[in-house]
Amino acid sequence: MSNTRTPLHQLHADAGASFTDFAGWQMPVRYTSDLAEHHAVREAAGLFDLSHMAEIRLTGDLAPDALDYALASTMSAVPIGDAKYTLCLNDQAGIIDDLVVYRLGETEYLVVANASNRDAVVQALTHRAEPFGVDVADETEDTVMVAVQGPLSPDVVSSLADLQLDIPLHELGYYQATEGTVSGHPVLLTRTGYTGEDGFEIYVPHTAGELLWRELVDVGAPYDLQLCGLAARDTLRLEAGMALYGNELDVRTRPGHVRLSRVVDMDKDDFVGKQWLVDHPEPPETVLVGLEAEGRRSARAGYSMLDPGSMETIGTVTSGALSPTLGHPVAMALVQRDYKAPGTEVHLDVRGQMIPATVTPLPFYRRRKD
Repeated sequence: MSNTRTPLHQLHADAGASFTDFAGWQMPVRYTSDLAEHHAVREAAGLFDLSHMAEIRLTGDLAPDALDYALASTMSAVPIGDAKYTLCLNDQAGIIDDLVVYRLGETEYLVVANASNRDAVVQALTHRAEPFGVDVADETEDTVMVAVQGPLSPDVVSSLADLQLDIPLHELGYYQATEGTVSGHPVLLTRTGYTGEDGFEIYVPHTAGELLWRELVDVGAPYDLQLCGLAARDTLRLEAGMALYGNELDVRTRPGHVRLSRVVDMDKDDFVGKQWLVDHPEPPETVLVGLEAEGRRSARAGYSMLDPGSMETIGTVTSGALSPTLGHPVAMALVQRDYKAPGTEVHLDVRGQMIPATVTPLPFYRRRKD
């Protein structure tokens, strides 16, 4: 197991967490039970340590132009204080990583990348930004990132006694960010998440991480805030139909395979990967779909999908689980495009047993909105 630990590691150990090696980091996989932590986020609130995620800051007069070239979306059009989900592509339009990018000022952005792709994204951004004279700084080691997710997350976060924000919490919209201080430390607070619920992701200097975590635990107690690990985060994002790098996404995957062409701005003059997409306008052979099945046996990543008549392999499951919220198996899979229509019946090979499943629109779960 890797020795890389987040600044909150001892707090997790003291709380009884079980750990797993994730992208070279020792991360809490669960504290009590996967089901309890999953349901806490759906029904109340959950607290996650996400300090393994990579934070990369770009600053410079031409930072908007540099990111327009480096990434698939038009980052210069993002208003200050807003966030955008986008992709970092290679020359063949393969997905190096999926990212959330925050525009913090006219010439300043924060790119949040997956832990497993930190080095690749830093390298790509550094190389692509160099001609623009833009500074690229990897701030991962200096940052603690935590998430409060769930319908009661606004109550939890607003209960922090020493939270001062440039934009009041109740005015912060989805995929928006604001800066300020918490207990005297600088904070970036964003209304984002990876669970399908309302929630916030909070960034503070690594020296302030323990204090913030303890305060959130204290103020969250009246709202049944639960500590949550990566296992619950995985089933939550699956129910919400959110892709996971290494499962749905990799460098062999292109935006059209996983229904992410919407984040690619082909009207831009140039960006890395555009020429390949121009030269290959044909639809992809395989596309990402949702699958639902009955019973309790769920397909897992790597399991095969078959045509019920010919029993020929037609696709591969990328993620799957017994949905804690819905009570039946759900999965995402890359399937031949002739089988992508909702309602299409397929078979899943679950350890030699053929399990009937139905193609269904994503996401499987949508949160209740007031």
